[in-house]
Amino acid sequence: MLRVLISRRWLGALAVALGFAVAAWFLGQWQWHRYEAKAARADRINSHYEAKPQPLADVLGETPMPLSEEWTRVTATGRYAADQTLLVRNRPYEGTYGYEVLVPFTTDAGTVLVDRGWVQNARSAESLPTVPPAPTDEVTLTGWLRRSEPSLGRTPPAGQVASINLTEAGRQVDEPLLGAYVVLEVERLPDGSAPPRPTALEAPDTGLGPHQAYAFQWWLAMVGGFVLVGFGVRREYRDGLDDTDSGAVAAGAAPPRPKKVRIWDEEDG
Repeated sequence: MLRVLISRRWLGALAVALGFAVAAWFLGQWQWHRYEAKAARADRINSHYEAKPQPLADVLGETPMPLSEEWTRVTATGRYAADQTLLVRNRPYEGTYGYEVLVPFTTDAGTVLVDRGWVQNARSAESLPTVPPAPTDEVTLTGWLRRSEPSLGRTPPAGQVASINLTEAGRQVDEPLLGAYVVLEVERLPDGSAPPRPTALEAPDTGLGPHQAYAFQWWLAMVGGFVLVGFGVRREYRDGLDDTDSGAVAAGAAPPRPKKVRIWDEEDG
């Protein structure tokens, strides 16, 4: 059987099985890292999302917010700069694309960008949607902190941005922004009423997806190629034995004579 295995054909098949095993290992590692990233994100959301809101000035400054603080629930009082409203293009909500509405919000701690929600696209691409205006009175709001998004490297029309990149948004509003933006949960006027606002964004997804299962599947598949090679080598070896036996019969080799059974042997049995 070893002679069959070390033949050129089966050594080549063994090399292919080894290459597949190495690829399956790295694919399993990739899926496992995706699972770990989603699990860490879910832990951050679950630990912050329903927590008691903290004063904005206590958790946010001018430097970029660390990833560990994302989805921290905060509260702040200040005024919107409604004339500096920005629209974020191509943002989905329940399967429909539209705009997210960003408005600078000035507080004692500085100016923070607030995502007030989502509005649907206008009837034509040449028109902008109707957006509920931000209130001009003092507002107390509660929301969740999000980190700046990567730049997409595009230059949309004035008053619009391709992503919520704080550097690009800061250039449009012409003033420095704090190191994260706020996804609005609720806002209240001094009389306790809630002003009209765009559609509130969907709650973040905390599902872990199938990545952990995929990782285990890839790692289990590592042995698949070797198993197939083993079955193939064994079958070829056995076929060779069958051919040898058939050749011996064809060459005139007498089959073994049956053993004579004596009467007393049957009686003893």
